[in-house]
Amino acid sequence: MWGYVERVHPDGGAVAAAIRSAARLARPSVPPVPNYKLSMSIPEWLQAIQTYMKMLQYNHTGTQFFEIRKNRPLSGLMETAKEMTRESLPIKCLEAVILGMYPFTCLLHTRYLTNGQPSVERFPISFKTHFSGNYFHHVVLGIYCNGRYGSLGMSRRSDLMDKPLTYRTLSDLIFEFEDSYKKYLHSVKKVKIGLYVPHEPHSFQPIEWKQLVLNVSKMMRTEVRKELEKFARDMRMKILKPSSAHSPMKERSRGKSLSPRRRQASPQRRACRRDKSPAVVDKKGDLAKLNEVGYQLRI
Repeated sequence: MWGYVERVHPDGGAVAAAIRSAARLARPSVPPVPNYKLSMSIPEWLQAIQTYMKMLQYNHTGTQFFEIRKNRPLSGLMETAKEMTRESLPIKCLEAVILGMYPFTCLLHTRYLTNGQPSVERFPISFKTHFSGNYFHHVVLGIYCNGRYGSLGMSRRSDLMDKPLTYRTLSDLIFEFEDSYKKYLHSVKKVKIGLYVPHEPHSFQPIEWKQLVLNVSKMMRTEVRKELEKFARDMRMKILKPSSAHSPMKERSRGKSLSPRRRQASPQRRACRRDKSPAVVDKKGDLAKLNEVGYQLRI
């Protein structure tokens, strides 16, 4: 935020320094960052993180205090999360997702990966909804641990952010959000699921935000459940790769598959080996079958 002030204000950093060092301004309260204790269970630790986010409060203004670019590597986003804890300003849903990754990244790197404890996987879940002629976007941080799903996040609505770690399947969690949206007369149009966030906090790998895109408004719930469970199974098996390593991403909708089409069977090759030497044209009548570069056309 202060960097933005330095870029757009004519006096640059002098204004930011004067505001931050003003003695007459009351110091804002800074909520303490949650500390993990060995006696804490995973649900208790999740609750501690969510409580910390609520203490920062939801940013109801139209100004985004922190600059977040989704294509930045994880290490860069963790620096932004550090800035969030240092400035303690109100946050929006995207900032809450980045902040939710930060303490767990450090925890997993120092404790779970070294002591062989059950790992906690985190992945982004995005929603596109429609209400009163307008489209709205929202994102939360999905959590998977010990066969159960939940979420962390921030929203104006209490039932559109954190969910307890009690859902047996990924589809149950998504349908819970969809039912919550219906209470506010929002119809969910698309759901985007990303890949697991790397546990290494200094990773230069960017976060995969939308590995799976479901056009749920054109699909039956049974079809949505089938696609989500297949994707969740592939994620648990760690066989999915970022879409940047594949062809451009496509959306899934009813009656359509993302599986590559089978090529038509090639005609059976002749038993004898084809001569690859240039064809010799003896007759003048065959000149009509030559193209502009001098190759004989087979008809």
